[in-house]
Amino acid sequence: MSAGRKLVIVESPAKARTIAGYLGEGYDVEASVGHIRDLPQPSELPADMKKGPFGKFAVDVDNGFAPYYVVDADKRKKVSELKKLLKESDELFLATDEDREGEAIAWHLLAELKPKVPVKRMVFHEITREAIGRALENTREIDDRMVDAQETRRILDRLYGYEVSPVLWRKVRQGLSAGRVQSVATRLVVERERERMAFVAADYWDVNGTFAVADADQPVFPARLTALDGHRVASGRDFDDRGVLRSSETTHLTEEAATALVAGLAEASFEVRSLETKPYTRRPAAPFTTSTLQQESSRKLRMASRQTMRTAQSLYENGYITYMRTDSPVLSTQAIDAARRQAAELYGPEYVPDAPRVYTSKAKGAQEAHEAIRPAGDHFRTPAQVAKELSGDQFRLYELIWKRTVASQMGDARGSTASVRIGALATTGQDAVFSASGTVITFRGFLAAYEEGRDESRDDAPAEDEKGDARLPRMAEGDPLTGSDLAAAGHRTSPPPRFTEASLVKALEERGIGRPSTYAATISVIQDRGYVTSRGQALVPSWLAFAVTRLLEENFDWLVDYDFTAEMELDLDAIAAGDKDRVAWLSRFYFGDGTGTEEGEGLRDLVANLGDIDAREVNSIPIGDGITLRVGRYGPYLEDASAPLGEDGTPLRASVPEELAPDELTVAKARELLETQPEGDLVLGQDPATGTTIVAKNGRYGPYVTELLPEPELDEGLSAAAKKRALAAAPKPRTGSLFKSMSLQTITLDDALKLLSLPRVVGVDPESGTEITAQNGRYGPYLKKGTDSRTIASEEALLTTTLEEALAIYAQPKRGRGATATPPLRELGDDPTSGKPIVVKDGRFGAYVTDGTTNRTLPRDVTPESITPEQAIELLAEKRASAPAKKKAPARKAPARAKAAAKK
Repeated sequence: MSAGRKLVIVESPAKARTIAGYLGEGYDVEASVGHIRDLPQPSELPADMKKGPFGKFAVDVDNGFAPYYVVDADKRKKVSELKKLLKESDELFLATDEDREGEAIAWHLLAELKPKVPVKRMVFHEITREAIGRALENTREIDDRMVDAQETRRILDRLYGYEVSPVLWRKVRQGLSAGRVQSVATRLVVERERERMAFVAADYWDVNGTFAVADADQPVFPARLTALDGHRVASGRDFDDRGVLRSSETTHLTEEAATALVAGLAEASFEVRSLETKPYTRRPAAPFTTSTLQQESSRKLRMASRQTMRTAQSLYENGYITYMRTDSPVLSTQAIDAARRQAAELYGPEYVPDAPRVYTSKAKGAQEAHEAIRPAGDHFRTPAQVAKELSGDQFRLYELIWKRTVASQMGDARGSTASVRIGALATTGQDAVFSASGTVITFRGFLAAYEEGRDESRDDAPAEDEKGDARLPRMAEGDPLTGSDLAAAGHRTSPPPRFTEASLVKALEERGIGRPSTYAATISVIQDRGYVTSRGQALVPSWLAFAVTRLLEENFDWLVDYDFTAEMELDLDAIAAGDKDRVAWLSRFYFGDGTGTEEGEGLRDLVANLGDIDAREVNSIPIGDGITLRVGRYGPYLEDASAPLGEDGTPLRASVPEELAPDELTVAKARELLETQPEGDLVLGQDPATGTTIVAKNGRYGPYVTELLPEPELDEGLSAAAKKRALAAAPKPRTGSLFKSMSLQTITLDDALKLLSLPRVVGVDPESGTEITAQNGRYGPYLKKGTDSRTIASEEALLTTTLEEALAIYAQPKRGRGATATPPLRELGDDPTSGKPIVVKDGRFGAYVTDGTTNRTLPRDVTPESITPEQAIELLAEKRASAPAKKKAPARKAPARAKAAAKK
């Protein structure tokens, strides 16, 4: 190895700092801060290329789908720094992540830096001193097949989005997007909501009681009626989603029948009809993959997928866990030994089986190249050992990963499960059978360390293994029992549960859609686009998602087909394995197979032959009884075709509250909204100052109030142009939008007059003599003094702010769009780079962290309360590393990937 300096390039500053500590002198470790190049927006192409083959996608689809890459504007300074360091180096190590994304980053670095020194690809799945040492001794070249697969994915997403999204803009709403995985994920959530909307609840009853054996020392136990006259008594799972019994052989108990049976069993004699005992065994769950980590973190830690991945990324980069993007549950020999050794030390040798446990993936298209997510190193650090180094989300996630890994190599939980059937003859002549079961754990095994969580299930369809640890008393067949507290209980079946982030990730993985490493980003995208909102843990689709999903189902059916989307992932895996050619595959996807049949149609022809899509129909969802929900430009609204038309010829309409979930919009609820919606102008009274009539209206941009002015009197002899000028010069009515806290149903004349008084003169600045006014603008309420604007706390403050309060606001330092400085939300200590104090502040675009010089908005899954000092330092370091250079025209790159690769 050369004795000169060596340049090691990784993705993130945190990773660079950790690795630099292991490599020591002679190595410069720098971060690229993610990708340095990408496909530009077509509008960003050089002028001479916009009308050429790259003009539509920045990809030449007619010449081998050659991409045109440019260095991102905010990465030009970073690339210059890397080139400068490279000139001073004798060797280059590309140490980006070992997945396809990391391989592509390494390839782009190679193509852009054009090194003249030896280049080595360095990979590792954990950042420990031992792993980095092994990686230095076992370098390789860039895997062009992995790069091909990643580039195919990038081009595929560009073609998909740029062809399909414009259709959504024209037919649904501007600014929407479609994507290979996000559209399918949205469809899953919408289909579940459709099931809930179509669901018909069924009522059923059962009977419960408490039973005891003759021996007073034995515990009592509960049991439930399960059979009547030889027929099983219906429970929730026996009804379909239409509220109909699945089998005629099942007895459906009504309230009347259940109550009568309770009375008939009041004096009955109970006995044990049968008693069955079986051995109980439960195996530990496999070590974490990306998908199962997101699921379990959501269930146990209430962490969103993006938050989980961000926290895991930090743990990996700082050397606490192995690489967090993997779909393999396999552990290395060293990890198995570490887990078994630690389990024996902490819980005893009897808790470790004789042979190591070996796990394999059941997911479609899983890649076994990486290890499972586990604590880093050949010797695991316990949570107690890292407690002083980690806190908050980082500690909780590390503890979860550690527990799962150690438990995966521990013994089975063992015990026995007893099931008893209790019979009695009621005075009504009915033969009633009650059942109870209980599991007794005699050896906890892996449960001593960890137990896997469960997804939410329907209340009326509990999981099969939900037996609990209840212990039944000693008894034998034929033993008499006493029954007490017999009572009839009513139930109602529940609709299918909405997806949570955990269950949506699970559904995507089971169908082979997308890759676990992209699930967090996918869920974030569908939330950011307004397709899905969160209600607690549940994901609720918006009406906008219904319109988008319907358009795609009816016009791009194969693009949102679950099996087809999964097959695309398998094809990308085949390209990575070298079994398929990327150009041939992209040609088939975009141009079709040339047969001219519907089955052989490509994306280009599909979009070209869409015909005339009825936008009104796509954006309409029937509710029932002639009521239709329409997804309008400014939100969803109801339209009643059965009601008489208004004076202006429009049907009866009503806005739909944002907080109302789709499955809650029944016909009865729609009628209620329509009936409480004011029809036409709502007359509030006369303005005592002017005598004009004040009315409230529901307008295109929301509810507002205005005054009715008399029509101007015009001379009949005026020309059309003169009349137009006269009308333009006539007085305009005052108008004012309702505050967010107001509604058309409750607004009063006094409220309306206050709204019409805006903008309001607060007073005059005694120093400058400038008038200060309170106004309601596009970005909310604010004060204005000349050209100086300052945000104020609320809309109501527009009417109450005094001159003294306004002057106090103007006396404070200005920040952002005229907003005034406020105390920090949190203080997080000093930044090690700048030496300045780090604080969390509330900004115009949300909370952000700053050291007074560098600002970084908090990610969506990080709150001011949850952010740790380590996270804040990391965010600021990333922001400094990605600081944009001065803008200049981007240098044109060779369009074909083959040409760029040849130059390496």
